[in-house]
Order: sequence, then C-alpha cells, then structure tokens
Amino acid sequence: MIKPIFLLNLCRGWYRYLVLVLLLASVCAVDAQDKSTRTSRQPVLVDAIVAVVNTDVITMKELNDRLQIIEQRMRRQNMQVPPRDVLQKQLLERLIVNRAQMQLARESGVRVDDAMLDRAVARIAEQNNVTVQTLRDQLERDGVSFARFREEIREEITLQRLREREVDNKLQITESEIDSFLASSATRSSESQEELNIAQILVRVPENASAQQVADRKKRAEQVIEQLKSGGEFAKVAASFSDAGDALTGGELGWRSPSRLPQLFVEAVEKLRDGEVAPLVRSANGFHVLKLVGRRALGGSKVAATNLVQQTRARHILIKVNQIVSAAEARRKLVELKSRLDNDAAKFEDLARLYSNDGSASKGGDLGWIYPGDTVPEFERAMNALKRGEVSQPIESPFGYHLIEVLERKTEELSRERQRLVARQALREQKLEEAYEDWLRQLRDRAYVEYRLDDLMR
Repeated sequence: MIKPIFLLNLCRGWYRYLVLVLLLASVCAVDAQDKSTRTSRQPVLVDAIVAVVNTDVITMKELNDRLQIIEQRMRRQNMQVPPRDVLQKQLLERLIVNRAQMQLARESGVRVDDAMLDRAVARIAEQNNVTVQTLRDQLERDGVSFARFREEIREEITLQRLREREVDNKLQITESEIDSFLASSATRSSESQEELNIAQILVRVPENASAQQVADRKKRAEQVIEQLKSGGEFAKVAASFSDAGDALTGGELGWRSPSRLPQLFVEAVEKLRDGEVAPLVRSANGFHVLKLVGRRALGGSKVAATNLVQQTRARHILIKVNQIVSAAEARRKLVELKSRLDNDAAKFEDLARLYSNDGSASKGGDLGWIYPGDTVPEFERAMNALKRGEVSQPIESPFGYHLIEVLERKTEELSRERQRLVARQALREQKLEEAYEDWLRQLRDRAYVEYRLDDLMR
C-alpha cells in the first residue's frame, strides 16, 4: 500500500515539474518575440566614444553638448558659425587638450575640493546679489543643470591653478632683460604711444616636427590667408583653423600697448592699416596669421623717458558679466546707480559696498593710488578723462562694467624700483601667452590620443 505521504511528495514533484515546463515555455515565447522585434527594429545609438585621451574617454554626448553651447554663443555675438563638422573637430581638439590638462592636474595633486567649490559658487551668487538657491533656480530655468554648472566651475578653477603652477610661476624674467627693456624705452621719445588690437590664427607645429610636418602646417596656414583674402570672416576662419586657445572666440587679443605684446607681432603689423592681414609669421609654437583690428592713442608712455608720472586715487563700482548677468543688464544697473549718484540720492561708497563685485567693495570701492599701467587700458583711459570728483558713464573692460570716480591726483618722481617693477610686468605679459601656448603644445604632443569620431560619421 502506498503511503499518503509518498503520494503527496509525488504530486508535489509533478507540480514543480509542470511549473518549470510552463515557465520555460513562457521564456522561450518571450525570447522568440524579442528576436522577432529586434529583427524588425533598427538599433539606436545612445552614446559613443569619440576620442580616447591617455586613460580617459570623450563621448559623443559630451561633444555635442559643448558644441550646442558654442554655436549659441557665436550666434549671440553675431559671429558666422563654421560648418558643423568643421566646428565639431575643432571643439574635439579643445576637449582633448582640456582632458590632458585635467589628467596632469590629478597626477600633480592639484585639487579643488567641495568646500573650495562651495565658496566659489557662493562668491558667484554674492557677486550677482542673489542667494545660492536663487542662482540654482535661475540656471535650471535656463536649462542648465546645477551639478553640471558646479563641475564646470571646478574644472575652470583647476585649470587656472594648474596654469599658475606649471607656467606663470615658472616664467623667469632676468635682470638683464629688464635692463634691455628700460634701455630701449629710454631711446624712444616721450611721445604718445598707441595701443594695438591684434587678432591671430595659430597653426601649431608639433615639437620635434619633421620637415614634411612643418611644410604641411605651413601650407595649412597659407590656406588660411587665402581664405581671408577671398573675403572670409576672420572670426569664422579662426574657429575653423586656429589651434590657439581663443580660436572659438574670434582670436582677438584685445587692446594692448606694444610693450605688452610679443615683439614678433608688433613688428609684423607695424606697417599695416586697420583691417589688413600680415604676411605669415613663424614662432617657436608654429605659424601665426595676424590681422591688425585697430590702433588707438594711449595718451602717454608706460615707462616714459621722464621719471615724473601722474598718479590718480580713484574708486569704482564693478558689475561683472557672466552666465547670470548679461552685458546689457550690467550696464543698465550701473546707469541706474549713476542716476542715484547724480541726484544725490546715495553715496558712492555705500553703493560700492552693496553692489561692487570685487575686493574693493568693503572699502567703498577705493582702489588707492594708481600708477599708469596699473589698470587695464579701457579703465585707465576713462579714468584719465575724468575731472576730480567726476563720475564716469558705465565703462566696459575685460572684467565687466565700471562706474569710476576720481578722488585725487598728484605728480611725483617714478622710483627706480617702480620703473623696474613696471618693466618686469610688461615683459611678463610679452612672454606669458607664448609660454602658455608652448606648454600646451608639449602637453598635447605627449598625450596618447585615439580618434574615433570619423569612424562614427561613416
């Protein structure tokens, strides 16, 4: 006789077997359906690797996100946008160089921790007279992720600290160079100097390049000149061809006195009229295509033949232009503040403490005694045109927009130490950009780079 417990176990065994069979049948049916669906559906590329840089990768999404931002910015600045494939390759090269720098920063111990980043973001919010939460809300309304914004700020600070460590702090100016600079200044008369605005397109030549590589790069630079002669817009051609860091912003170096430009550039544009392009210039970094955007009078030598100089004590209110505050908004705010000053509705120092976006705010905007050459040319020119006690209209500079008030003026003899200090600073400005470009070239040449963009485009 079969025991009941045995029958129960037997039934349970068959039941498990039946469930297993049904489950397998169901899985097979679903799998067959999936296969049928896959055969009728084209694969969708979600993301892909467009370049390998040493041990890191750059993805298509990352490239396209940056590309969209660059195209929007160029259109806002009324710049002609190059063909998308050309701009894409240029931007990819920028991302490669940035990635190589970030890798070196990690290896060198250059870090921006969360606490430092929090302080930087707080300063940005404070400079825009908003809270961090308001800043976050504004960014997200504009479609910008706050987390992405923070990481871009972190990268920007990291790259600046890396540059200071690897280039700025290592740049040497010898005493003999200062002597030569002062001697050459003394041979010039005290006539007014001029400022130059030069735009450049750099076709970089790799370190230890072969004769064929040099010839190829020179041919590329000559093609650039031909495009410009054929009517090509300089900013668009720069965005398409230049290897310089300012390629995607038009290539302009901004207004500078000749003493603060590479001598090679000054000599190349010496006989040009505004808007003309110089013959090809060769430097240690490669081939430069230079355009003289304009000239204007400076109104006095930075290191004059006479030792008497005029000093000015001034104060200002600075509104910085950034992702949150546009140039138009900064200017409008200062027009409003000037109206309050003109109507005696407020004191300058009080408004500076409330609204100025720099370290002088706590001192009511007071900048102390300013020597010629201590400030950027735009600021100095506007300040020199003011009478004592007069407040300027909003003035644009590389830092943003300023209201300037002159408090006092005096003339005194420029000490020998001050002369050498001014000369040293001028020489640093002459050499710094070239040294930075040379450092970037060496870093790029040492990096292992594997391109995959062309494969994806096929």
